Order: sequence, then C-alpha cells, then structure tokens
Amino acid sequence: MPDRRAFLLLPLATPALAQRPPGGFPERPVRILLPWTPGGATDIQIRSLADISGRILGQPVIVENKPGASGTLGALHLAREARPDGYTLGQMPLGTFRLPAMMRAAGQPPPFEPLEAFTWIIRLVGYMGGVVVRPDAPWQTMAELVDHARRHPGEVFYGTPGANTTDIPMRRLAALAGVDWTAVPFRGAAPNLQSLLGGQIAFSCETSAWADMVLEGRLRLLAVYTSTRAERFPNVPTLQQCGWDVVSESTYGLAGPRGLDPTTVTTLHSAFHAALHDPAHSAVRARFDMPLRYLDSEGYANSVIEANRVEIETVRELGLRLGG
Repeated sequence: MPDRRAFLLLPLATPALAQRPPGGFPERPVRILLPWTPGGATDIQIRSLADISGRILGQPVIVENKPGASGTLGALHLAREARPDGYTLGQMPLGTFRLPAMMRAAGQPPPFEPLEAFTWIIRLVGYMGGVVVRPDAPWQTMAELVDHARRHPGEVFYGTPGANTTDIPMRRLAALAGVDWTAVPFRGAAPNLQSLLGGQIAFSCETSAWADMVLEGRLRLLAVYTSTRAERFPNVPTLQQCGWDVVSESTYGLAGPRGLDPTTVTTLHSAFHAALHDPAHSAVRARFDMPLRYLDSEGYANSVIEANRVEIETVRELGLRLGG
C-alpha cells in the first residue's frame, strides 16, 4: 500500500518544482535583505511574498532583517558586497534615494549611486501610514494634537521607524501648522509602537503596523497621510481633510546588485509577480491597507528616475541633514 504521507505531500511539492527547469536558477535559497526590524507591516508583507514565491521557485526565499541607517543597510550591502547572481536581493524603500541625496547636500560622497548600483526587479506595493496615540491620550483629533504642540513648543516628542522616514510628513505638517515637535527615530515599527504603548513618546507617525492595535482599541488613529481615507478606517480623516496639504504615499519593490543576468531577472520577476497576486498575499495587503503598486522590471527601472528626482528635491526643500 503506498505511503499516505508521501501522497499528501506530493501535490504541494510538485507544482513549485515543475516551474523551474532542472539545473536552472535558483539552485539554492534566495535571500531578501529587509532593512527593518521584525514585526512591522513591511516585514510581514515581504515574508508572505517570500513564502509564496519560494514555493514557486522550488527553493526557500529567506528574509534577513538588517535594520538601521534609515532603511538603507540592505541597499548598501547590495551595492558593495553582494554578487550579481540573483541569490541576494533587497527591499528598496525611498531612503535608498534619500540618503545619497543627503550626503551630497552635506558635501560627502554617497555610499552608492541609486540609479547605477542596482538591478530593479519588481515594484510591489505602497504604504498606508498615519498618526496614532494611546487610547488614554487627551487628544481626540489631529487638530487637538497640533494645538497642544503649538502651545508647548519643543516639548512634544513622536516616534518614527527610522531617521528621515515617516518624520518627513510630520516635518511638512510642522511647517504648515507652525509647530515645533521632535522626531525620535527607532529601528523599525515594533520598537516605535512599543515606546508609544509604554508612554515614552506622545504619538507615533508610522506605517500601518498599528492597524491591528487600532482595531483592538490599544491605540487611537487620529489621521492618515495618504491621499484618500483607509478602507478599514473610513471615519478617520486624511491630513488634507484636516486642513493641511500633506500627502505621503511611499512605494517599494525588490532589486538586486547591478549586472544581474536578464534570464535570472525574468525568473525572479515571474515568481514575485505570481506571489504578489496570490490570494494569501492579497489578504496580508488588506490587513495593512497596502495599495498595489506593481510595475514590471522595465517599468520599475524607469520609475526610480522620478523617485530619485523627488527625493533630491525633498532634501533641498526640507533641509534634511544626516543624523535627523
């Protein structure tokens, strides 16, 4: 009688392996460098993508957290150390363009040139972010928080997942509303929100890693800084609807070192594209209200030219400096 356990495992293993020709790429696990701490929206989204794409590729896709340097440690590793063989990839936040612009503004040579150092594989999603406070905070609206900050200049501290990340919309809001508050950068969403829960900061400006906490009543969402309201929080206004013209909708994708073989890029793109549209991954996107922002390899490579230009302008406009 055949082994029933082997029969049950066969349907799971065969389809994934069948999509990869024998002896073809990949022949060992693929790494994705994630420049944030575990537990945040990006971490959970990328891990879902990695799990599904690994089954398609027939090799594990392993997520390795490398937090720090405003989300640029993964890009730095790709540019300086990774071999262009397709086995080391990175999640590419806007800091990939912002940090080099800041270093050039400071008269320092950047660690890499973002338009030259990478092979762009696929653009994935965007962020939905907002301002959250503890449920016992005295502010019921964003206007009340801003009014408090205006009356207490220099005394309000807020958390971000890293320097020069989500503090950008708060810097713009501060300039428009005439407030003086101070960003406290953490090494990802988890320590940022934990500090808020512990009462060390007044509020967090963070991507939607707070969504479950808001639904559970552990945090209160005052406003989102996207162009439209979040589907799961229809009663929460945008910053624009609160009267301040501040919108921040970051997108990100996956890239490898410069010089990846086009066939390897095609293989990776196909697997990630299928995973991106898989129902299990779509459920994760919905959990964090992440909008789909897919572009293929060529479209992604073209889009980063504009992203780089915008970040150079942001650095100039806000006078961003290294260290915050």
